[in-house]
Amino acid sequence: SKILAALAKKEEASLIILGKQAIDDDCNQTGQMTAALLDWPQGTFASELAFEADKLKVVREIDGGLETIKIKMPAVVTADLRLNTPRYATLPNIMKAKKKKIAMVKPADLGVDVSSRLEVLKVDEPPTRQAGVKVETVEDLVGKLKEAGRV
Repeated sequence: SKILAALAKKEEASLIILGKQAIDDDCNQTGQMTAALLDWPQGTFASELAFEADKLKVVREIDGGLETIKIKMPAVVTADLRLNTPRYATLPNIMKAKKKKIAMVKPADLGVDVSSRLEVLKVDEPPTRQAGVKVETVEDLVGKLKEAGRV
């Protein structure tokens, strides 16, 4: 988040769109942390976006249906899967992309300290569960549930 915020400032970005969560830890923090570091408004879990003058309309799914919010720009948005249908790269575009230069920027170049302030104290495996039992009939199932005190 620190790196993204520093890049946004350097590039004078007005909109940052991120996925809603990371695939490695599923924590859902990058968008919110980036918005906080920049002191920008945020729209999370966006399934639809629309520009309206200097504001961004964000539609997102909630338990009761859809929620629509408007946020001022610049802003950070985290995207739900429904926000976009991915485009697939054509072979000519893949070849063009291979020839493009990618600017390598180190955190120090942006004045960002990326040392972790988080210390993992302990990781426990979940308790093992007993294997289930297959039953042939509903009567057998009810009998097993009664034996276990579940019914």
